[in-house]
Amino acid sequence: MKILPTRIHGMTDYMTGVLLIAAPWLFGFSDNTAATYVPIVLGAGIILYSLITDYEMGIARIISMRTHLILDLLGGAFLAASPWLFNFDERVYLPHLIVGLMEIAVTLITETRPRRAYNSTDNAKFRNRHSAV
Repeated sequence: MKILPTRIHGMTDYMTGVLLIAAPWLFGFSDNTAATYVPIVLGAGIILYSLITDYEMGIARIISMRTHLILDLLGGAFLAASPWLFNFDERVYLPHLIVGLMEIAVTLITETRPRRAYNSTDNAKFRNRHSAV
């Protein structure tokens, strides 16, 4: 059942991206191994493809919401499996597993279309209101 609006999904995208980038330092595994790099790269990727997704929180509107959700699903599965794929599961695995599974869950409940019509001027108005003077 698709119950999560794309606008809320977009907000969680940016928060998840920042969380993943900060996770190695927040949870104490910033030792320059795959355990560190996997969440950083995935977090940056989430932010980048969110910026180019055709939804309320996107700017460039290059990829569809369906494509975005497929990337989320694949990224969540990769993140959840990464401790075992890269053999760091004996040192740290819970942050990767939990965030990966949450990413999958959010993907499965997100609507594939915005609830209301929007256009590119919505984001232009937002940017104009929140830009530096």
